[in-house]
Amino acid sequence: MFEVSIEKTIACAHRLFGYCGPCEQLHGHNYRIVVTYQGETLDQYGMLVDFADIKKVFVAILDTLDHTYLNELPAFKDLSPSAENLARYVYLELKATKFERAKLSHVTVYETPTQLATYRE
Repeated sequence: MFEVSIEKTIACAHRLFGYCGPCEQLHGHNYRIVVTYQGETLDQYGMLVDFADIKKVFVAILDTLDHTYLNELPAFKDLSPSAENLARYVYLELKATKFERAKLSHVTVYETPTQLATYRE
């Protein structure tokens, strides 16, 4: 099994609904988001999927989130924008794009360098 991953960092503000602690207040993160695809076979160039093809879709999705207040986005209108929910959102957006040999494996969101959340189906 082969896996390829791409990562990008975005800056967002958010607050967690009903959370009793400092994260209930408006604050921001420099989220590091990693997307991973997996598959069994490589193409004639020895690639599972071209990084440029993944990057095109991944960056387009993350650009809609970068430098935003997540709570104001339709996807988080009734959903607390936790790292877990952000990982699921990015996963579901990426899932709409199919690659011939590669299947979306998971999305990991690093809220800090040592705290992360992963979503996979």
